[in-house]
Amino acid sequence: MIKVALLTTDSREHFKDYANPNPYFGTAPEALLEGFKLLRDEIEVHVISCLQQPPKSSPSKLADNIYYHGLHVPNIGWMKTGYLGCIRAVRCKLREIQPDIVHGQGTERDCAMCAVFSGFPNVVTIHGVMRAIHNLTRDTQRLHYYWFARHLETLALRRTCGVIAISPYVEAMAGRLSRRSWLIPNAVREPFFLTGSARQRESGPVRLVNIGVISPLKRQVELLEHLAELRRTVPFEITFVGKASSSDAYAQGFARLIAALQVEHGGFKHVPFLEGQQLLGLYDSADAMVHFSKEESFGLTFAEALARNLPLFASDVGAIRQIGKGIPACRIFTTENFPGLMSALEQWIKTGPEIERQAAPHPLIKSRYHPTSIAEQHLAAYKSLAAFS
Repeated sequence: MIKVALLTTDSREHFKDYANPNPYFGTAPEALLEGFKLLRDEIEVHVISCLQQPPKSSPSKLADNIYYHGLHVPNIGWMKTGYLGCIRAVRCKLREIQPDIVHGQGTERDCAMCAVFSGFPNVVTIHGVMRAIHNLTRDTQRLHYYWFARHLETLALRRTCGVIAISPYVEAMAGRLSRRSWLIPNAVREPFFLTGSARQRESGPVRLVNIGVISPLKRQVELLEHLAELRRTVPFEITFVGKASSSDAYAQGFARLIAALQVEHGGFKHVPFLEGQQLLGLYDSADAMVHFSKEESFGLTFAEALARNLPLFASDVGAIRQIGKGIPACRIFTTENFPGLMSALEQWIKTGPEIERQAAPHPLIKSRYHPTSIAEQHLAAYKSLAAFS
């Protein structure tokens, strides 16, 4: 049995939800842990997360073979000091655990830096390429978040023993800096593959969904502006799901625009957060997903939508071609081709969407992104690195 320390962000830190007694994680780490639970005879996992405030309580185990360690690190030990406090706290805990491999989940925050300075053989997964995001934001101001994140990411990639690339796009971006890499996509959570009865579409306008943090990279404002024109031609409804910061100018503009469109047309809705059965219910009550971002490394919502047999209209970014390969319901457009997107949507709405969706996901999606398959690929990478080290 191999022992792995998985360094990932506890969402209680991300959402400042310290009163919650249970840790929870991003969708990709959650799905990977679902897979690891099924490999209980082959892997022991220690999930380590740093938090700026001690939570109300935390369980010591998440499953028979998965342990949890929440480490309190004061604010001074985070990005402003290159995550020095997080690194020291994690190193101390790892000396107790003595893992075979340390896996840092993501270069956005502390996880990659803690992995590469852990003193143990380590790998890093890149969920969002900080260098690419920094370039897109066109922010040259030093000491800005993405400026810091970009340089810390470069340092981490040069020091890590290997990179788990979630798409060929990430592999190409990181390949010049890392010693070795494994191409392993993110997993889609188990509930998305659970079948139900075939859904008969209810009467009424076509229902669209868009899921992602409200930000310039996701381009919800630009999408809304084009959808406002399309709404004058064909009827539809759309629900946006994603956190919108009240202090962010882009999010404020989005809030004003969607409120105005709701008054003018109706059917324009924004929900800050959905999880579990609520999110699955939204997917299953919708007719298609529309997602037109500037930058995606993997695009987990793409795979989730296709796992629920939703037609997908998306921009040609990151791994979308890899995810949608062989899936007829996936329609891809160049990143600036809003007219082409709107024309395809108009034609699709006029022709009429699928009246009935099959209960089972497309077999290609299940074979590529089921948690068990992705966990087994991670286990193979860990064993390869352990043997090499």
